This record gives sequence, C-alpha cells and structure tokens, in this order.
Amino acid sequence: MTKSDDARDGAEQPPPAKTGTARAARKGRPTMVDVARAAGISTALVSIVIRDVPGASAETRRRVLQIADELGYVPDRRAQKLRRSSSRVLGIVFELQQPFHGDLVEHLYAAAARHGYEAVISAVAPSRDESTALNSLLRERCEAAILLGSRLSGEELQGLAGRLPTLLVARRSDLPQVGSVRSDDSVGIKLAVDHLVGLGHRRIAHIDGAGAPGSSDRRLGFLEGMADHGLADFADVLAGGLTEEAGAEGMRYLLDRPVPPPTAVIAFNDRTATGVLDVLARQGRDVPGEISVVGYDDSRLAKIPHVQMTTVSQDAPLMADAAVIAALDLINGGTPQETVLTPRLVERATSGPAPR
Repeated sequence: MTKSDDARDGAEQPPPAKTGTARAARKGRPTMVDVARAAGISTALVSIVIRDVPGASAETRRRVLQIADELGYVPDRRAQKLRRSSSRVLGIVFELQQPFHGDLVEHLYAAAARHGYEAVISAVAPSRDESTALNSLLRERCEAAILLGSRLSGEELQGLAGRLPTLLVARRSDLPQVGSVRSDDSVGIKLAVDHLVGLGHRRIAHIDGAGAPGSSDRRLGFLEGMADHGLADFADVLAGGLTEEAGAEGMRYLLDRPVPPPTAVIAFNDRTATGVLDVLARQGRDVPGEISVVGYDDSRLAKIPHVQMTTVSQDAPLMADAAVIAALDLINGGTPQETVLTPRLVERATSGPAPR
C-alpha cells in the first residue's frame, strides 16, 4: 500500500488484525469489513478494489484480492445492483420443457453479454405458472422483461408493460405498449409445404399447436400453401399441441382412420414431430419411405444424430440478438416495434420422395 492510496480513500484506517493473516477474520460469512481488517486498510479502499475502479495501487489490489480469496469473500452482486441506478440486467421468462426456448436462452445470455448486460432467467414448468415465474424475476430489479412464447393475456401484458419495458419473443404482439420479435410462421409452414410438394407429396397433414402462440399463423399458412399448389382438398389439419404426446396422438389417429394415411406430416414444432416419429417407428413404418415428417424450430431435438429431422429453422442466434437489441431500445425510451424474421427450411433425413 502507498501513501497515495490512504490519501485517496480519505477514510480512517482500522487496526490491522492481530495475527496479520486472513484467518484472523471473524467467523461466519466474510464481509468487506473483514477483508479490510485483515489487510489493515479502510473499508472504502477495499470497496475500490472490489469494484475495480481507480484509486488503489497495483500492490494494494493484489493483496486485497488475495486476502479476499483466502477469506472466501464473495461480493453481494444483488446489493451492488440496488446501489446502481441502472442494474444492467435483462429478465427472461421461458418454458422449461420447450427445447427451442432452451436454445434461445443460451443465445440470449451471449447476446446480452455483448451489450454489457446480464441475463437472469425464471422458468415456467408444470408446477410453476408464468405469473409466478414473472414475479420471481421482477424481484431481481430487471430493466426489461423478455418473455419467450408467453401465454399471458393482453390485460396482464399491459399491466406488466406499465411497470417495465416488455418484449415478446416467438409471439405476435397486438399491444402498442409491448414489442415483439418473432419469425414469420405463415411463411415457415409454406416452406415446408413447398418442400414436400416438390418431392411429389399430395396428401399432407398438419398437426397444429392448438392454442399455442404462433399456431393460428402456422395453420393458416399450411392451408394457404396447400391451396397455392391446388391441393386444398388434400389439406388435413388436426388439433395437436406442443408435446410429444400431442404428436403421437395425432399420428395414431391418422393411421387408424379407414382412409389412406397422408404421405407427409408437418408438425407444429420439433417436440410434436418427435412424437409422430415415435409412433411411426413403433408401427414399423418407414420414414421417409412411407411417410415424411417435418418439424418446426430446428431445436436440439432435430439435430440428434439418430433423428436428423427435416425442420423449419427460426434461427435462434439471430432471434436472440434481435430480442436483446429490441429490449435495449425499449429501455432507452424507444417505441415498441414488431420485428419479423424470415425462417428457412433445413432438409435432413426425415423427408423424401412420396411413395409411388
């Protein structure tokens, strides 16, 4: 420690610990006071080192950090955020059981870090509803809320937007106070239809997402895509859902009907498509020899080596980056906007020429 350090912190020096080592600190969770006492310097000077701001010499920094490490001192980041006018934290609510949401969260962490922000997540699960997840997130003093595939009502979203900037991801926003980032679901499903028709398929079924965000756009896109090819009479839409069980139930129904099954199935998402593939495998149906299957999202499920699912990609890295940029714009007082990204088809092993 140099004389200039003491002069800069301008605080009274506590007496050095009697043993002269970090082990002289009191028992319990170490505090900044314990570090200061063990180092024989002021708490203010320790704070300068811990916060990594100018005001301490290189030797003082080295010694304080060494003592802090010996004591096991960990800065209280939550308290630091409370002391700052800007927390630089983005809150993210996601569905734990949706693989694509997990992919998005991974890329949202990286996108937030590139802009000097931290991402804090709160999960929606069968035992934990979205309101509970959101309330937990609000206690973290986030600057904006990013909601993945939110099921909140318009009234609930309006209330949230009145408290802090709110952004929907993978869902359309019809509220002027709430921004959104999503892919063009209608275009995405049409890409799947074009791909299958190009392979010679005519009887194509779509197992939809029931009331899930994006389901109505994908359902409409499927019907329009089939009509564009003059195949409106062969378009088959089944109420499904977001899970493997929904896909399995829909596929069993298609196979059990007293009419020839479709030669191709487009599922609402990759999870639903996984259920379709499971039923076909159990019944000894060849994929894609007898029936082609196309998912949606290009999540980690689609890329499993033994699956290699043809799917529609929403481009998780691009969507995550667009979401962080949109959230930061809202934080800085920007007007909520709707960002619509263009999806693309990823052809893999589960689609092929229609059977003769």
